[in-house]
Amino acid sequence: MTEGVPRYTAREAIALVTSGFTELPGPTSPVPANPADASDSSDPTRKFGPDGPLSWQGYDASRARAAARTGEEESVVCGTATIGGTATVLISFEFGFLGGSLGERTGDRLEAAYGYAREHRLPVVSLVATGGSRMQEGMRALVQLQRVARQSTLTREAGLPQIAVLRDPTTGGGWATLGAGADVVLALPGAQVGFAGSRVRPPDADPAAYTAEAQLAAGAVDAVVPPAELPGLLGLWLHLLSHPSAEPVPPPSALADTDLPATGWEAVGNARSPQRPRAAAYLDAYLDRRAEISGDRCGGTDDGMLCGFGVLKDGGRTVAYAAQTGTAARPAGYRTAARLIRLADRLRIPVLTLVDTPGAANDAEAERQGAGAAIADVFGAVAAARTPVTTLLIGEGGSGGALALAAPDNTWATPDSYFSVIAPELAAAILKRPPEEVHATADQLRIRPQDLVDLGVVRGIVEPPKPQP
Repeated sequence: MTEGVPRYTAREAIALVTSGFTELPGPTSPVPANPADASDSSDPTRKFGPDGPLSWQGYDASRARAAARTGEEESVVCGTATIGGTATVLISFEFGFLGGSLGERTGDRLEAAYGYAREHRLPVVSLVATGGSRMQEGMRALVQLQRVARQSTLTREAGLPQIAVLRDPTTGGGWATLGAGADVVLALPGAQVGFAGSRVRPPDADPAAYTAEAQLAAGAVDAVVPPAELPGLLGLWLHLLSHPSAEPVPPPSALADTDLPATGWEAVGNARSPQRPRAAAYLDAYLDRRAEISGDRCGGTDDGMLCGFGVLKDGGRTVAYAAQTGTAARPAGYRTAARLIRLADRLRIPVLTLVDTPGAANDAEAERQGAGAAIADVFGAVAAARTPVTTLLIGEGGSGGALALAAPDNTWATPDSYFSVIAPELAAAILKRPPEEVHATADQLRIRPQDLVDLGVVRGIVEPPKPQP
Protein backbone atom coordinates (compact mmCIF):
# COMPACT_ATOMS: atom_id res chain seq x y z
CA MET A 1 0.00 0.00 0.00
CA THR A 2 1.18 3.52 -0.76
CA GLU A 3 2.06 5.07 2.59
CA GLY A 4 -0.73 7.22 4.00
CA VAL A 5 -3.17 6.43 1.19
CA PRO A 6 -6.45 4.84 2.30
CA ARG A 7 -7.33 1.53 0.72
CA TYR A 8 -11.11 1.37 0.63
CA THR A 9 -13.11 -1.84 0.46
CA ALA A 10 -15.56 -2.20 -2.41
CA ARG A 11 -18.49 -1.21 -0.20
CA GLU A 12 -16.61 1.69 1.38
CA ALA A 13 -15.79 3.01 -2.09
CA ILE A 14 -19.45 2.75 -3.06
CA ALA A 15 -20.41 4.65 0.11
CA LEU A 16 -18.00 7.44 -0.93
CA VAL A 17 -20.08 8.27 -3.98
CA THR A 18 -23.68 7.24 -3.19
CA SER A 19 -25.95 6.48 -0.26
CA GLY A 20 -28.14 4.16 -2.31
CA PHE A 21 -26.89 1.01 -4.00
CA THR A 22 -28.77 -2.02 -5.30
CA GLU A 23 -26.62 -5.00 -6.11
CA LEU A 24 -27.31 -6.74 -9.40
CA PRO A 25 -28.06 -10.46 -9.29
CA GLY A 26 -25.26 -12.76 -10.32
CA PRO A 27 -24.83 -13.75 -13.97
CA THR A 28 -27.53 -16.01 -15.36
CA SER A 29 -25.05 -18.87 -15.83
CA PRO A 30 -22.46 -18.39 -13.09
CA VAL A 31 -19.66 -20.79 -12.37
CA PRO A 32 -20.78 -22.75 -9.27
CA ALA A 33 -19.21 -21.90 -5.92
CA ASN A 34 -17.66 -25.35 -5.89
CA PRO A 35 -15.59 -25.70 -9.08
CA ALA A 36 -15.94 -29.47 -8.83
CA ASP A 37 -19.64 -29.02 -9.66
CA ALA A 38 -18.99 -26.82 -12.70
CA SER A 39 -20.80 -27.89 -15.86
CA ASP A 40 -21.42 -25.05 -18.28
CA SER A 41 -22.62 -26.97 -21.32
CA SER A 42 -22.30 -23.92 -23.53
CA ASP A 43 -18.53 -23.71 -22.97
CA PRO A 44 -16.67 -26.94 -22.34
CA THR A 45 -13.60 -25.03 -21.18
CA ARG A 46 -15.59 -23.92 -18.10
CA LYS A 47 -15.85 -27.49 -16.74
CA PHE A 48 -13.09 -27.17 -14.21
CA GLY A 49 -12.18 -29.60 -11.49
CA PRO A 50 -11.03 -28.66 -8.00
CA ASP A 51 -8.76 -25.59 -7.72
CA GLY A 52 -9.81 -24.07 -11.06
CA PRO A 53 -8.61 -24.44 -14.64
CA LEU A 54 -4.95 -24.96 -13.68
CA SER A 55 -5.70 -27.22 -10.70
CA TRP A 56 -3.67 -24.70 -8.71
CA GLN A 57 -3.18 -26.34 -5.34
CA GLY A 58 -4.98 -24.43 -2.59
CA TYR A 59 -6.87 -22.08 -4.93
CA ASP A 60 -10.30 -23.13 -3.65
CA ALA A 61 -9.12 -22.62 -0.09
CA SER A 62 -7.73 -19.19 -0.96
CA ARG A 63 -11.06 -18.17 -2.46
CA ALA A 64 -12.89 -19.40 0.62
CA ARG A 65 -10.60 -17.43 2.94
CA ALA A 66 -11.01 -14.32 0.79
CA ALA A 67 -14.79 -14.65 0.90
CA ALA A 68 -14.77 -15.11 4.67
CA ARG A 69 -12.44 -12.15 5.18
CA THR A 70 -14.24 -9.68 2.87
CA GLY A 71 -17.82 -10.91 2.91
CA GLU A 72 -17.79 -10.86 -0.90
CA GLU A 73 -18.20 -13.74 -3.33
CA GLU A 74 -15.86 -12.27 -5.93
CA SER A 75 -13.36 -9.47 -6.48
CA VAL A 76 -15.97 -7.13 -7.94
CA VAL A 77 -19.35 -5.84 -6.76
CA CYS A 78 -21.82 -4.65 -9.42
CA GLY A 79 -25.11 -2.84 -9.03
CA THR A 80 -27.13 0.27 -9.75
CA ALA A 81 -27.08 3.61 -7.97
CA THR A 82 -28.09 7.21 -8.38
CA ILE A 83 -25.18 9.66 -8.27
CA GLY A 84 -25.96 13.36 -8.38
CA GLY A 85 -29.42 12.63 -9.75
CA THR A 86 -28.25 10.33 -12.57
CA ALA A 87 -28.99 6.61 -12.52
CA THR A 88 -25.90 4.56 -13.28
CA VAL A 89 -24.40 1.10 -13.25
CA LEU A 90 -21.74 1.05 -10.55
CA ILE A 91 -18.81 -1.39 -10.51
CA SER A 92 -16.55 -1.54 -7.46
CA PHE A 93 -13.49 -3.74 -6.97
CA GLU A 94 -12.69 -5.50 -3.71
CA PHE A 95 -8.92 -5.51 -3.38
CA GLY A 96 -9.14 -7.68 -0.29
CA PHE A 97 -10.42 -10.52 -2.46
CA LEU A 98 -7.23 -11.93 -3.96
CA GLY A 99 -5.87 -8.48 -4.71
CA GLY A 100 -8.93 -7.41 -6.69
CA SER A 101 -7.69 -9.70 -9.44
CA LEU A 102 -9.68 -10.50 -12.55
CA GLY A 103 -10.67 -14.13 -12.91
CA GLU A 104 -13.30 -15.83 -15.00
CA ARG A 105 -16.08 -15.19 -12.49
CA THR A 106 -15.01 -11.54 -12.36
CA GLY A 107 -15.47 -11.48 -16.12
CA ASP A 108 -18.94 -13.02 -15.74
CA ARG A 109 -19.99 -10.22 -13.40
CA LEU A 110 -18.47 -7.43 -15.47
CA GLU A 111 -20.08 -8.73 -18.65
CA ALA A 112 -23.47 -8.90 -16.93
CA ALA A 113 -23.09 -5.36 -15.56
CA TYR A 114 -22.19 -3.90 -18.94
CA GLY A 115 -25.05 -5.79 -20.57
CA TYR A 116 -27.47 -4.36 -17.99
CA ALA A 117 -26.14 -0.85 -18.67
CA ARG A 118 -26.78 -1.18 -22.40
CA GLU A 119 -30.21 -2.75 -21.93
CA HIS A 120 -31.32 0.06 -19.61
CA ARG A 121 -29.36 2.89 -21.31
CA LEU A 122 -27.29 3.72 -18.22
CA PRO A 123 -23.77 5.15 -17.92
CA VAL A 124 -21.10 3.00 -16.26
CA VAL A 125 -18.94 4.12 -13.34
CA SER A 126 -16.06 1.86 -12.30
CA LEU A 127 -14.35 2.25 -8.93
CA VAL A 128 -11.17 0.38 -9.75
CA ALA A 129 -8.69 -1.23 -7.34
CA THR A 130 -6.95 -4.25 -8.75
CA GLY A 131 -3.60 -5.96 -9.02
CA GLY A 132 -4.35 -7.37 -12.47
CA SER A 133 -5.20 -10.83 -13.77
CA ARG A 134 -5.48 -13.81 -11.42
CA MET A 135 -2.41 -16.03 -11.62
CA GLN A 136 -4.22 -19.07 -10.24
CA GLU A 137 -6.37 -19.19 -13.39
CA GLY A 138 -3.51 -18.55 -15.82
CA MET A 139 -4.46 -17.63 -19.37
CA ARG A 140 -8.14 -18.23 -18.61
CA ALA A 141 -7.85 -15.17 -16.37
CA LEU A 142 -5.80 -13.09 -18.78
CA VAL A 143 -8.29 -13.47 -21.63
CA GLN A 144 -10.90 -11.80 -19.42
CA LEU A 145 -9.24 -8.55 -20.48
CA GLN A 146 -10.41 -9.20 -24.03
CA ARG A 147 -13.85 -9.88 -22.70
CA VAL A 148 -13.91 -6.66 -20.67
CA ALA A 149 -12.55 -4.67 -23.61
CA ARG A 150 -15.34 -5.99 -25.82
CA GLN A 151 -18.00 -5.02 -23.29
CA SER A 152 -16.51 -1.56 -22.97
CA THR A 153 -16.42 -1.18 -26.76
CA LEU A 154 -20.04 -2.29 -27.17
CA THR A 155 -21.07 0.19 -24.49
CA ARG A 156 -19.11 2.94 -26.23
CA GLU A 157 -20.79 2.10 -29.54
CA ALA A 158 -24.15 2.31 -27.79
CA GLY A 159 -23.41 5.97 -27.00
CA LEU A 160 -23.18 5.48 -23.23
CA PRO A 161 -20.51 7.25 -21.16
CA GLN A 162 -17.97 5.40 -19.01
CA ILE A 163 -16.19 6.98 -16.06
CA ALA A 164 -13.39 5.35 -14.06
CA VAL A 165 -12.26 6.27 -10.56
CA LEU A 166 -8.78 4.93 -9.80
CA ARG A 167 -8.30 3.79 -6.22
CA ASP A 168 -5.18 2.42 -4.56
CA PRO A 169 -3.85 0.36 -6.28
CA THR A 170 -4.88 0.28 -9.93
CA THR A 171 -2.40 -1.79 -11.91
CA GLY A 172 -2.09 -4.41 -14.62
CA GLY A 173 -4.93 -5.31 -16.93
CA GLY A 174 -7.52 -3.52 -14.82
CA TRP A 175 -5.73 -0.25 -15.47
CA ALA A 176 -5.25 -1.12 -19.15
CA THR A 177 -8.97 -1.84 -19.71
CA LEU A 178 -11.54 -0.50 -17.24
CA GLY A 179 -9.28 2.34 -16.07
CA ALA A 180 -7.41 3.81 -19.00
CA GLY A 181 -10.15 2.80 -21.43
CA ALA A 182 -12.84 4.99 -19.81
CA ASP A 183 -14.07 8.23 -21.37
CA VAL A 184 -13.21 10.20 -18.23
CA VAL A 185 -10.56 9.01 -15.78
CA LEU A 186 -10.52 10.36 -12.23
CA ALA A 187 -8.14 9.23 -9.48
CA LEU A 188 -7.88 9.49 -5.71
CA PRO A 189 -4.82 11.34 -4.36
CA GLY A 190 -1.71 9.23 -3.95
CA ALA A 191 -3.23 6.15 -5.52
CA GLN A 192 -0.73 3.74 -7.04
CA VAL A 193 -1.53 3.69 -10.77
CA GLY A 194 0.45 1.94 -13.48
CA PHE A 195 0.56 -1.07 -15.74
CA ALA A 196 3.34 -2.58 -13.63
CA GLY A 197 2.52 -3.48 -10.04
CA SER A 198 4.97 -2.75 -7.23
CA ARG A 199 6.49 -6.26 -7.21
CA VAL A 200 7.24 -6.51 -10.93
CA ARG A 201 8.80 -3.14 -11.70
CA PRO A 202 12.49 -2.69 -12.46
CA PRO A 203 14.40 -2.44 -9.17
CA ASP A 204 15.59 1.08 -9.98
CA ALA A 205 12.16 2.38 -11.04
CA ASP A 206 11.10 5.69 -9.52
CA PRO A 207 7.99 4.92 -7.43
CA ALA A 208 6.73 8.47 -7.98
CA ALA A 209 6.15 7.61 -11.64
CA TYR A 210 3.49 5.07 -10.64
CA THR A 211 1.10 7.46 -8.93
CA ALA A 212 -2.16 9.17 -9.81
CA GLU A 213 -0.37 12.50 -9.84
CA ALA A 214 2.27 11.23 -12.27
CA GLN A 215 -0.41 9.83 -14.56
CA LEU A 216 -2.16 13.21 -14.49
CA ALA A 217 1.06 14.96 -15.51
CA ALA A 218 1.54 12.38 -18.28
CA GLY A 219 -1.90 13.01 -19.75
CA ALA A 220 -3.41 9.64 -18.76
CA VAL A 221 -5.74 10.92 -16.02
CA ASP A 222 -8.20 13.80 -16.23
CA ALA A 223 -8.19 14.87 -12.57
CA VAL A 224 -6.96 13.84 -9.13
CA VAL A 225 -9.92 14.28 -6.80
CA PRO A 226 -9.98 14.29 -2.97
CA PRO A 227 -12.53 11.76 -1.61
CA ALA A 228 -14.77 14.49 -0.17
CA GLU A 229 -15.12 16.10 -3.62
CA LEU A 230 -15.68 12.87 -5.52
CA PRO A 231 -19.49 12.59 -5.19
CA GLY A 232 -20.06 16.12 -6.48
CA LEU A 233 -17.65 15.81 -9.38
CA LEU A 234 -18.94 12.38 -10.38
CA GLY A 235 -22.50 13.71 -10.29
CA LEU A 236 -21.51 16.65 -12.46
CA TRP A 237 -19.74 14.43 -15.01
CA LEU A 238 -22.68 12.04 -15.19
CA HIS A 239 -25.06 14.95 -15.78
CA LEU A 240 -22.84 16.52 -18.42
CA LEU A 241 -22.29 13.33 -20.39
CA SER A 242 -25.88 12.08 -20.24
CA HIS A 243 -27.71 14.96 -21.95
CA PRO A 244 -27.40 14.81 -25.75
CA SER A 245 -28.65 17.54 -28.07
CA ALA A 246 -28.98 17.69 -31.84
CA GLU A 247 -28.93 21.48 -32.21
CA PRO A 248 -25.78 23.59 -32.65
CA VAL A 249 -25.04 26.12 -29.96
CA PRO A 250 -24.90 29.83 -30.82
CA PRO A 251 -21.51 31.57 -30.75
CA PRO A 252 -20.76 33.51 -27.56
CA SER A 253 -21.15 37.26 -27.60
CA ALA A 254 -18.04 39.40 -27.87
CA LEU A 255 -16.70 40.44 -24.47
CA ALA A 256 -14.86 43.58 -25.59
CA ASP A 257 -16.60 46.60 -27.09
CA THR A 258 -14.04 47.05 -29.86
CA ASP A 259 -14.59 48.84 -33.16
CA LEU A 260 -13.79 46.97 -36.35
CA PRO A 261 -10.18 47.63 -37.39
CA ALA A 262 -9.47 50.04 -40.22
CA THR A 263 -6.35 48.17 -41.36
CA GLY A 264 -4.96 44.68 -41.28
CA TRP A 265 -2.18 45.69 -38.92
CA GLU A 266 -4.71 47.28 -36.56
CA ALA A 267 -6.53 43.92 -36.54
CA VAL A 268 -3.28 42.22 -35.55
CA GLY A 269 -2.73 44.77 -32.77
CA ASN A 270 -6.23 44.27 -31.41
CA ALA A 271 -5.83 40.50 -31.36
CA ARG A 272 -2.42 40.68 -29.68
CA SER A 273 -3.46 43.21 -27.04
CA PRO A 274 -2.80 41.99 -23.47
CA GLN A 275 -6.13 43.55 -22.47
CA ARG A 276 -8.15 41.43 -24.90
CA PRO A 277 -10.49 38.88 -23.25
CA ARG A 278 -9.13 35.32 -23.42
CA ALA A 279 -10.69 31.89 -23.55
CA ALA A 280 -11.23 31.52 -19.80
CA ALA A 281 -13.29 34.74 -19.73
CA TYR A 282 -15.44 33.53 -22.63
CA LEU A 283 -16.03 30.16 -21.00
CA ASP A 284 -16.92 31.82 -17.69
CA ALA A 285 -19.44 34.08 -19.43
CA TYR A 286 -20.93 31.32 -21.58
CA LEU A 287 -21.05 28.20 -19.42
CA ASP A 288 -22.03 27.09 -15.94
CA ARG A 289 -20.66 24.10 -14.02
CA ARG A 290 -17.69 23.16 -16.14
CA ALA A 291 -15.62 19.99 -15.84
CA GLU A 292 -12.32 19.61 -17.68
CA ILE A 293 -10.62 16.70 -19.35
CA SER A 294 -6.85 16.69 -19.35
CA GLY A 295 -4.23 15.02 -21.46
CA ASP A 296 -3.82 13.33 -24.80
CA ARG A 297 -3.52 9.74 -23.45
CA CYS A 298 -0.14 9.62 -25.22
CA GLY A 299 2.07 11.10 -22.51
CA GLY A 300 1.37 14.81 -22.85
CA THR A 301 -0.68 17.77 -21.68
CA ASP A 302 -0.97 21.35 -22.92
CA ASP A 303 -2.17 24.17 -20.68
CA GLY A 304 -2.75 26.20 -23.84
CA MET A 305 -5.74 24.06 -24.82
CA LEU A 306 -8.74 24.02 -22.45
CA CYS A 307 -11.03 21.07 -23.05
CA GLY A 308 -14.11 19.91 -21.21
CA PHE A 309 -17.87 20.07 -20.86
CA GLY A 310 -20.18 22.64 -19.34
CA VAL A 311 -23.79 23.73 -19.11
CA LEU A 312 -24.93 26.51 -21.42
CA LYS A 313 -26.10 29.46 -19.31
CA ASP A 314 -28.82 30.30 -21.82
CA GLY A 315 -30.80 27.10 -22.19
CA GLY A 316 -29.11 24.65 -19.85
CA ARG A 317 -27.79 22.28 -22.54
CA THR A 318 -24.50 20.44 -22.22
CA VAL A 319 -21.73 21.83 -24.43
CA ALA A 320 -18.30 20.35 -25.11
CA TYR A 321 -15.56 22.92 -25.57
CA ALA A 322 -12.01 23.03 -26.91
CA ALA A 323 -10.46 26.45 -26.42
CA GLN A 324 -7.05 27.82 -27.32
CA THR A 325 -5.63 30.32 -24.84
CA GLY A 326 -3.43 32.49 -27.09
CA THR A 327 -0.26 30.42 -26.90
CA ALA A 328 1.41 28.38 -29.62
CA ALA A 329 -0.63 25.20 -29.45
CA ARG A 330 1.34 22.02 -28.81
CA PRO A 331 0.79 18.47 -30.16
CA ALA A 332 -0.63 17.24 -26.85
CA GLY A 333 -3.21 20.04 -26.96
CA TYR A 334 -4.36 19.09 -30.44
CA ARG A 335 -4.62 15.41 -29.48
CA THR A 336 -6.62 16.34 -26.38
CA ALA A 337 -8.97 18.46 -28.49
CA ALA A 338 -9.43 15.58 -30.94
CA ARG A 339 -10.26 13.25 -28.02
CA LEU A 340 -12.79 15.78 -26.74
CA ILE A 341 -14.49 16.22 -30.12
CA ARG A 342 -14.76 12.48 -30.74
CA LEU A 343 -16.20 11.87 -27.28
CA ALA A 344 -18.77 14.64 -27.77
CA ASP A 345 -19.63 13.27 -31.19
CA ARG A 346 -20.19 9.78 -29.83
CA LEU A 347 -22.40 11.09 -27.01
CA ARG A 348 -24.22 13.51 -29.39
CA ILE A 349 -23.20 16.63 -27.47
CA PRO A 350 -22.69 19.87 -29.47
CA VAL A 351 -19.19 21.35 -29.53
CA LEU A 352 -17.89 24.91 -29.16
CA THR A 353 -14.33 25.67 -30.23
CA LEU A 354 -12.56 28.94 -29.43
CA VAL A 355 -9.71 29.76 -31.79
CA ASP A 356 -6.84 31.84 -30.45
CA THR A 357 -3.26 30.95 -31.32
CA PRO A 358 -0.42 32.65 -33.19
CA GLY A 359 0.09 29.22 -34.74
CA ALA A 360 1.05 25.70 -33.85
CA ALA A 361 4.27 25.23 -31.90
CA ASN A 362 7.06 24.63 -34.39
CA ASP A 363 10.09 24.00 -32.18
CA ALA A 364 12.14 20.83 -32.45
CA GLU A 365 10.38 19.21 -29.49
CA ALA A 366 6.97 19.81 -31.09
CA GLU A 367 8.21 18.10 -34.24
CA ARG A 368 9.47 15.14 -32.20
CA GLN A 369 6.05 14.93 -30.54
CA GLY A 370 4.30 14.67 -33.91
CA ALA A 371 2.93 18.16 -34.52
CA GLY A 372 1.77 17.42 -38.06
CA ALA A 373 -0.02 14.21 -37.12
CA ALA A 374 -1.66 15.86 -34.10
CA ILE A 375 -3.00 18.76 -36.19
CA ALA A 376 -4.22 16.31 -38.82
CA ASP A 377 -6.05 14.43 -36.07
CA VAL A 378 -8.04 17.55 -35.13
CA PHE A 379 -8.85 18.35 -38.76
CA GLY A 380 -10.14 14.80 -39.09
CA ALA A 381 -12.17 14.91 -35.87
CA VAL A 382 -13.91 18.14 -36.89
CA ALA A 383 -14.52 16.91 -40.43
CA ALA A 384 -16.01 13.61 -39.26
CA ALA A 385 -18.15 15.02 -36.46
CA ARG A 386 -21.85 14.33 -36.80
CA THR A 387 -22.62 16.47 -33.79
CA PRO A 388 -22.78 20.20 -34.63
CA VAL A 389 -19.61 22.25 -34.12
CA THR A 390 -19.65 26.02 -33.56
CA THR A 391 -16.43 28.06 -33.69
CA LEU A 392 -15.66 31.56 -32.46
CA LEU A 393 -12.40 33.27 -33.42
CA ILE A 394 -11.58 35.34 -30.32
CA GLY A 395 -8.02 36.50 -31.03
CA GLU A 396 -5.22 35.39 -33.28
CA GLY A 397 -5.95 32.89 -36.02
CA GLY A 398 -2.53 31.77 -37.06
CA SER A 399 -2.54 29.49 -40.10
CA GLY A 400 -3.38 25.77 -40.00
CA GLY A 401 -2.76 25.54 -36.28
CA ALA A 402 -5.83 27.74 -35.81
CA LEU A 403 -7.89 26.48 -38.73
CA ALA A 404 -7.75 22.88 -37.45
CA LEU A 405 -10.27 23.76 -34.72
CA ALA A 406 -12.58 25.78 -36.97
CA ALA A 407 -15.97 24.47 -38.13
CA PRO A 408 -15.99 24.76 -41.96
CA ASP A 409 -19.50 26.23 -42.19
CA ASN A 410 -20.11 27.64 -38.74
CA THR A 411 -17.20 29.89 -37.75
CA TRP A 412 -17.74 33.36 -36.33
CA ALA A 413 -15.34 36.16 -35.33
CA THR A 414 -15.09 38.85 -32.68
CA PRO A 415 -14.20 42.42 -33.70
CA ASP A 416 -10.80 42.06 -31.97
CA SER A 417 -9.59 39.06 -33.95
CA TYR A 418 -7.88 38.20 -37.21
CA PHE A 419 -7.33 35.06 -39.30
CA SER A 420 -4.43 34.69 -41.68
CA VAL A 421 -2.79 32.09 -43.86
CA ILE A 422 0.42 33.20 -42.18
CA ALA A 423 1.43 35.95 -39.75
CA PRO A 424 2.16 39.22 -41.60
CA GLU A 425 5.77 39.33 -40.35
CA LEU A 426 6.44 35.82 -41.63
CA ALA A 427 4.70 36.54 -44.92
CA ALA A 428 6.95 39.57 -45.46
CA ALA A 429 10.02 37.49 -44.58
CA ILE A 430 9.09 34.74 -47.04
CA LEU A 431 8.49 37.36 -49.75
CA LYS A 432 11.84 38.98 -48.87
CA ARG A 433 10.19 42.28 -48.09
CA PRO A 434 11.81 44.79 -45.72
CA PRO A 435 10.32 45.18 -42.20
CA GLU A 436 8.67 48.47 -43.07
CA GLU A 437 6.38 46.61 -45.50
CA VAL A 438 4.88 44.34 -42.85
CA HIS A 439 1.91 46.65 -42.32
CA ALA A 440 1.13 46.77 -46.04
CA THR A 441 1.47 43.01 -46.21
CA ALA A 442 -1.13 42.68 -43.44
CA ASP A 443 -3.56 44.72 -45.54
CA GLN A 444 -2.77 42.65 -48.62
CA LEU A 445 -3.59 39.41 -46.76
CA ARG A 446 -7.12 40.69 -45.95
CA ILE A 447 -7.17 39.34 -42.42
CA ARG A 448 -9.64 41.74 -40.71
CA PRO A 449 -12.90 40.25 -39.40
CA GLN A 450 -14.91 42.11 -42.04
CA ASP A 451 -12.53 40.80 -44.74
CA LEU A 452 -13.14 37.27 -43.49
CA VAL A 453 -16.88 37.77 -43.89
CA ASP A 454 -16.42 39.08 -47.43
CA LEU A 455 -14.20 36.10 -48.28
CA GLY A 456 -16.79 33.67 -46.96
CA VAL A 457 -14.42 32.30 -44.34
CA VAL A 458 -16.61 33.28 -41.36
CA ARG A 459 -20.38 33.58 -41.15
CA GLY A 460 -20.45 36.84 -39.25
CA ILE A 461 -19.02 39.09 -36.55
CA VAL A 462 -20.46 38.74 -33.06
CA GLU A 463 -21.24 41.80 -30.98
CA PRO A 464 -21.17 42.44 -27.22
CA PRO A 465 -24.42 41.61 -25.43
CA LYS A 466 -26.93 44.42 -25.46
CA PRO A 467 -27.44 46.05 -22.04
CA GLN A 468 -30.62 45.01 -20.26
CA PRO A 469 -33.24 47.78 -19.99
